[in-house]
Amino acid sequence: MKLPLPPPDEQEQISDFVLSKSSEIDGQSATIRSAIDKLKQYRTALITHAVTGKIDVRGVALPD
Repeated sequence: MKLPLPPPDEQEQISDFVLSKSSEIDGQSATIRSAIDKLKQYRTALITHAVTGKIDVRGVALPD
């Protein structure tokens, strides 16, 4: 079975591009994970403050 292969310099360019994009995606993924962790901490703090009465949530409308 014959497989078409690009020239070695083009293969290297493709490999560099894929590695670059992979690193970019990994960075974005880490940023998103960090944001999710911060939101979870904020949610926990908000619930704690509501339960202990530090903030008044009476009369707050829930989204539809």
